[in-house]
Amino acid sequence: MPNVLGIDTSCDDTGVGICSGGLVRANVVLSQTALHTGFGGVVPEAASREHLDVIDAVVERALETAGLQLRDIDAVAATRGPGLVGALLVGLSYAKALAWGLEVPFVPIHHLEGHLAAAAAANGGREGGRETAGQGGQGAAAEPPFLALIASGGHTALFKVSGWDDIEELGHTLDDAAGEAFDKVARMIGLGYPGGAALAKLAESGDDTALDLPWPLQGKGGLDFSFSGLKTAVAQLVARDPGRPAADIAASFERVAIGSLVEVTLRAARLTGLNRLVVAGGVAANRRLRDALDSSGLETHFPPAELATDNGAMIALAAELKLARRDLIAAALETDAAPYLPLARAPGPG
Repeated sequence: MPNVLGIDTSCDDTGVGICSGGLVRANVVLSQTALHTGFGGVVPEAASREHLDVIDAVVERALETAGLQLRDIDAVAATRGPGLVGALLVGLSYAKALAWGLEVPFVPIHHLEGHLAAAAAANGGREGGRETAGQGGQGAAAEPPFLALIASGGHTALFKVSGWDDIEELGHTLDDAAGEAFDKVARMIGLGYPGGAALAKLAESGDDTALDLPWPLQGKGGLDFSFSGLKTAVAQLVARDPGRPAADIAASFERVAIGSLVEVTLRAARLTGLNRLVVAGGVAANRRLRDALDSSGLETHFPPAELATDNGAMIALAAELKLARRDLIAAALETDAAPYLPLARAPGPG
């Protein structure tokens, strides 16, 4: 099987992964959390410089983990967009140069295609709440058609995936992404940055009915999401009553935020008639979300925890799908970074 090396530098983590035949042979992610924590968010220029400083070492570690040499790599892929333009350029330029030097194909990848590939891969399969993956990543892969929910710190959207080259957006967030809202509320209650996972952990000990929070887009009936009003309601409550238990705030916020994601996703499933659901992005690791969707009657596919957040292995997995379809760009080495790149829509009018 060809060995595909994937690079993701779309935001604040340097990710390099190596995949072969749908199996992850290496997945190395160097976090920048410590670099940005003091600022309460990602500093784009600092992120770009850090990627530049460490990318060589991360590639070397991925090769060592996989037990490979550079000469064993058969294709190189990298995130083209969306993301922070400076950060994207580091990984994209490095990958293009590497592919050119090795005389192997270069495959530019949409960041969200990577998340979808990670969740749909065999080692991320789940059906009816049960893990279907066996040892070595063998299990039931999610083949199109399926409904896809991508929920992360930078993206929250629903897609109808009729084929890997036929993807239609059904709805998206009108303001904050779900993960972004989690991080902002976490900071309000003193959990620091990034705080989404810490908030979910704290919520386990709280009363999720303690706060009467507004339900996002209540009564609208569409397939879009909104988290800004919910976040603002929490901010106002914290300002009025600073003595409110943080666990109750976390639990109440999580109940409404995750409930909204589930409500809209199930509505989309009814409208499209699709029973297979792929959930991707960092918020896919949230236990309340997983439990709710697993018990919904849908065939659910989640990425394993190590592939839920940004990483290079998901880019390699997406590249493998393109290579298998021979869906390659003739002038791939001329591909530029695209910080606002939309995910491909289904063919048709408009």
